[in-house]
Amino acid sequence: MSLLRSELRMIADWIRPGSHVLDLGCGDGTLLRYLHEKRQVTGYGMEIDQDKIVKAIENNINVIQTDLDAGLSEIESGSFDYVIMSETLQAVRYPDKLIDEMLRIGAEAIITFPNFGHWRCRLELFHGRMPVTPSLPNTWYNTPNIHLCTITDFEQLCEDMSLTVLQRIVVDRDHKPSVSAWLLPNLMGEIALYRLQRQ
Repeated sequence: MSLLRSELRMIADWIRPGSHVLDLGCGDGTLLRYLHEKRQVTGYGMEIDQDKIVKAIENNINVIQTDLDAGLSEIESGSFDYVIMSETLQAVRYPDKLIDEMLRIGAEAIITFPNFGHWRCRLELFHGRMPVTPSLPNTWYNTPNIHLCTITDFEQLCEDMSLTVLQRIVVDRDHKPSVSAWLLPNLMGEIALYRLQRQ
């Protein structure tokens, strides 16, 4: 099994052994396979990309092909301990509705996203261009991202939705925490990781 990138390892550290997990936009299933092998987690993934689904199946992951914009209404409330969405939030049509659904079907939601408030993004905008950075590598005309946000924006959404932030980690493009990102998360953090529940 390939090594987990640091961001996924941080997510894995938040998951209780033996819990039931749904991974939205699970990709090739690397995180779920790790959680199953190391933490005896059960669950499955959802993915839209056919090639990634094939790889997830090769990783022995139960995966459903679906478009997250279609919602999660078919899943019974309270079905999971955790619902994970890693660096997918900015690519869905209705992020607030999807977060609401995540916390309907799961006791906790774990969400990660690239921070549009990072200084590199601000510098690109200052020069009159849409940002292209290591954490946002696509140009404006071919990006899957339709709802970019800053850490401040996301925390305001959590407040508006009456969500409790249980944990937050802000990291750089290599998924490493730093003093500068801890002190000035919205300016210095490139990727944010949140663990949430309803108040």
